[in-house]
Amino acid sequence: MPMADTEIKSIFDIEPDEAEEARLDAEADAAIDAGQFIPHDKVIEWLKSWGMPGELPCPKPEPVTRATILKS
Repeated sequence: MPMADTEIKSIFDIEPDEAEEARLDAEADAAIDAGQFIPHDKVIEWLKSWGMPGELPCPKPEPVTRATILKS
């Protein structure tokens, strides 16, 4: 009985699913347009506080413009 292919593959060896990527991009664009965006620096600040005294609460989405996001 042949063994199943057990070779570990890198995620970089997987062919991209163009339709799925386009769907996810459109979903992200809609979330940004709806004001559901948390700036990267706020997420980093929050993550660095984990396990520390005075741990920060999860950051909330902030209204931003697409131009603001593209600058960062």
